[in-house]
Amino acid sequence: MKKLGALVLGISIFAGALSGSYPNRAEAASPVQILLDGYPLSFSGDPVVIKGTTMVPFRSISEALGIPVTWNQAQKTITAVKGEGDAAVRVKLTLNNPTATVNGSSVKLAVAPKSQNGNTLIPLSFFSQQFGAKVNWNQANQTVSITSPKEKMYTLGFYAISAFSEVSRVQSLDSVAFGWSRIDESGVFSTSTKPFRWPQAAGDVTPDSLVTDAVNSGTTPYLMVYSSDVKGELTKIVENPESRKKAIADIITAATGTPFEGIMLDFEGLGLTTDKASTRAAFNSFVKELGAEAKGAGLKLGLALHPLNSSYQGYDYKALGNIADEIVIMAYDYRTGTGFSEEGGKQPEPVSKVDEAIRLAIKETSKDKLILGLNMDNENANSVSLLTGLAKRYDLKGIALWRLGIIKEDEWKSLEQSIEFKQ
Repeated sequence: MKKLGALVLGISIFAGALSGSYPNRAEAASPVQILLDGYPLSFSGDPVVIKGTTMVPFRSISEALGIPVTWNQAQKTITAVKGEGDAAVRVKLTLNNPTATVNGSSVKLAVAPKSQNGNTLIPLSFFSQQFGAKVNWNQANQTVSITSPKEKMYTLGFYAISAFSEVSRVQSLDSVAFGWSRIDESGVFSTSTKPFRWPQAAGDVTPDSLVTDAVNSGTTPYLMVYSSDVKGELTKIVENPESRKKAIADIITAATGTPFEGIMLDFEGLGLTTDKASTRAAFNSFVKELGAEAKGAGLKLGLALHPLNSSYQGYDYKALGNIADEIVIMAYDYRTGTGFSEEGGKQPEPVSKVDEAIRLAIKETSKDKLILGLNMDNENANSVSLLTGLAKRYDLKGIALWRLGIIKEDEWKSLEQSIEFKQ
């Protein structure tokens, strides 16, 4: 009860801060910006401020925070529950009733839930804080900032090109894609072509031992197969049945020759200059055939794909989502040139484009299979937090980090503040 009392006091202080700027009547909250994990939050209806309390549509905020909510039309009640058993938080709000219940205890609200323009509005700070979110008010900027609670999230790391410096991180990840193979410019599967090639052993550390160590720590190891369409070599392979068959056989042989548990395709550049429909159909056939062989060998299949709002239109997310176990949305490289500014600092991806990429992918593929890719060449500690927040907001399966070996300590710290890694 002490914790509950402190929470109510905190809510009162927050409401008091707002009331200093707004009269005691309902008004459109157009000057108020609401950010969730640093990025604007959209609502099904306009927020309003009543007696200094920001009121928002309950479904918009509950969905953004990943909180299951039910509406009882007969009783005019909203019930939100997060967690299970003794750790569960259960909040019940009633339309026009200034008293809520939190795990059976009554809590006085500054403003009762209201119905307006077809939306049921609830106190933003009260609802958010009950479920572990932090809410802050910036008087100067007229901004409400919500920080979502830390939560467990699936993480995939790419281990390629001088990644050994962060090999200790492998055990904290749910899966790792080892970038040791590719289809080269001649259209042949290879484990010896730079930069994605089989590494040399270093004493007791061998490729086999790295993969085995991952398995023993409960981390799923993928063999990553890279290819690009710079000279049209990838298009030729996926469009030719015999070339597909040969490449797939070589990939399966390499993956089963070492104790990998999956294959991660990173086939880039499809559909830039070719006919979109035929390229998509050909790549679908390649993935379908590989998926069947992988399943027969007891291997998972993951795909790293350009986003649907990129220049590369050779990827049919809907069809591929029905075949693959998971899809990494490579929502990066939107900016021309390198990922660095002229001043020499990192230049993070435009968040609006990443947001659009996620929304487009969700329309085609189950979010339970979608993983947001972060190119750590471009991102920094602040942008990592923002992008991870987007993955949480849309309830994606997780995030993927390109790549181990270049992630700075403050970036790891930012990730650890937002998500819980595998123990």
